[in-house]
Amino acid sequence: MQADFLDAHQRHLDDAERLFQSGRLANADHLYGIASECGLKRLMVAFGMAVDTLTGDPTDVNKDRKHVDVIWARYETYRSGHHKGTGYPLPASNPFGDWAVNQRYAHQGNFDAARVQPHQAAAQIVCELIKKASREGLI
Repeated sequence: MQADFLDAHQRHLDDAERLFQSGRLANADHLYGIASECGLKRLMVAFGMAVDTLTGDPTDVNKDRKHVDVIWARYETYRSGHHKGTGYPLPASNPFGDWAVNQRYAHQGNFDAARVQPHQAAAQIVCELIKKASREGLI
């Protein structure tokens, strides 16, 4: 199947919100990270990230096939190099610095609202950038 970062961003964020509202914080936290990663990758494509035409996967495996804890900073490479990038900044501090994809194996008791809410807020920042990019015809 071909990667569709925009669709993945939207559905993971929707599911994360539903899980958060239901008190399923561990899975909500995981999906906030995945949703943010997908949204940022969609923007990175718009800013020039090369992808395989058959799979949609980033071609720079060592730098761009990473998760949000790394992609948050990597996004800046593409944004700063694009003439429309100035309107799409992220906060300098990476809110996903304490997030890792392998947390999906962690016990759900390790997750509370104080841990999840910064990831939720960051996912909303990415969502707003996606909406802006759509309105402005960037994506």
